[in-house]
Amino acid sequence: MLILILLPVAFLLPPRAGAGEIIGGQEARPHSRPYMAYLNIRRKDNSFRCGGFLVAENFVLTAAHCNGDKITVYLGAHNIKQEEQSQQKISVRRPIPHQLYIRETHNNDIMLLQLEHKAELNEQVGLIPLPPAHQRVQPGTVCSVAGWGCTSALRKVLPDTLREVDLKGDSGGPLVCGKTAQGIVSWGSVNGTPPSVYVRLSTFIPWIRKTMKKLQP
Repeated sequence: MLILILLPVAFLLPPRAGAGEIIGGQEARPHSRPYMAYLNIRRKDNSFRCGGFLVAENFVLTAAHCNGDKITVYLGAHNIKQEEQSQQKISVRRPIPHQLYIRETHNNDIMLLQLEHKAELNEQVGLIPLPPAHQRVQPGTVCSVAGWGCTSALRKVLPDTLREVDLKGDSGGPLVCGKTAQGIVSWGSVNGTPPSVYVRLSTFIPWIRKTMKKLQP
């Protein structure tokens, strides 16, 4: 049985759990995770992808290190290389990284994205519940992640379709335990050695609730 060691703001996970990778996973059943968000992030010198998850009709949660000059959110996506009818493309109105985020250490690596308009909720696009404040995950709980991150520790292979696996990673995406988002994929070693670190969401529930309430129209 795998045991999770819980830190104040992060999960330390077992070996071979690179935070930007879905190693040894499989393609997810299309739209089986309707809360998943694909983030296309542009900066002046480059562009990259992250995962995220829909927690309110106009808010997505992700990692603070996924910030950029322009962020576009795709909801209802499975194959990001295709123009699926289920996809909703929404620009980010305002990124709100945690005020205590430290780039060098990835402490408090959490960010809310306020969308330009509300998502249309349906079978392909839905919300995922958040845990109560300061709730702890029981040791031995099996959790899973999903995303469009690298599928190989040896080659930088980025998949087109959503993939999922128990206890691996994809930056910004949710660590799901049962049907609840308990963490955010933060960081880990690129060669697959431990640790892999996940932000513990329950620690930040007061900040999340306060920020969303403040920005709601």
